Amino acid sequence: MMSGPTELSFPLVPRRRLIGLAFGSAHSAKRGKGSDVASSRPYEPGDDIDAIDWAASAKLSAAHGTDEFIVRERYAEEAPRVVVVCDRRPAMQLYPEGYPWLSKPQVMIEAGTMIADSTAKARGLIGYLDYASGGDGNGAGPPFWRPPHGQTDFWRVKESHLLWPLFLAPEDNLERAFAFLAPLRRALPAGTFVFILSDFLNMPSPETWSLVLELPWELVPIVIQDPVWEQSFPDVSSVVVPLVEPGSRQVRLVRLSRREARDRRAANEERARGTVAAFNRLGLEPIVLTTADRDTIYSSFLEWVELRRLAVRTWS
Repeated sequence: MMSGPTELSFPLVPRRRLIGLAFGSAHSAKRGKGSDVASSRPYEPGDDIDAIDWAASAKLSAAHGTDEFIVRERYAEEAPRVVVVCDRRPAMQLYPEGYPWLSKPQVMIEAGTMIADSTAKARGLIGYLDYASGGDGNGAGPPFWRPPHGQTDFWRVKESHLLWPLFLAPEDNLERAFAFLAPLRRALPAGTFVFILSDFLNMPSPETWSLVLELPWELVPIVIQDPVWEQSFPDVSSVVVPLVEPGSRQVRLVRLSRREARDRRAANEERARGTVAAFNRLGLEPIVLTTADRDTIYSSFLEWVELRRLAVRTWS
């Protein structure tokens, strides 16, 4: 029986120092997700539905004659929570594997798999969110959401969610994702890592970033861009270039002048620099991926880890 590729994992380094013993080795005094019940209370919007005590809720509902729900609060285990948010706009699927351009779906699979393996090694819990199916056709439907609450979720993320073939998410799906996650503060406690896999060519609004940056989470933008066609542009003034619109298979042939190619290269390079600079101004450390090569992607994650460790030592 042939074994799969070697698992590549990296440490999940928080920007904030955790209180207590790390990674589920001991119970904390604070409430959260864990194995031991600390107390019970009425259900509040945003609570994890898996925390509902159905037996106690049924008794209370029968006594009051109305629907009442009781939530079990547990002693939190100091283990990392991780959520992978995948941008599945049609433009993210423009260049499938096998073409001479960057396959963004393949990069998402490689990077997402490493995140899942890293979470498993840290004995954490992983969740997943996307709008791949496009909702009701107008981008107004609910997302696919799997909260981080089970040890089998690593395999579901790696072998099902990341491999899902649909890329029908609306253009503003990242803004929708942040708005969806924001109320889930009990399911996603302080220190939750939120890895956002996107090309960020359609950047969320400053208002959206202001909203999500107020939450006590570890936001990690993973910028997936083609180094030639999105971060630069080749001199194609002497050839006919095929262009494909997002969400369409129709190819349109165009011929660009040398000046047009030069202007587009300058604009793309400025946009790439501006994207990283924008994240830095927000206090975030983006991970920029320009290849589907596993070893190179892994090296990018390790560089991110070292930057975080340096920052923690500086702040200490």
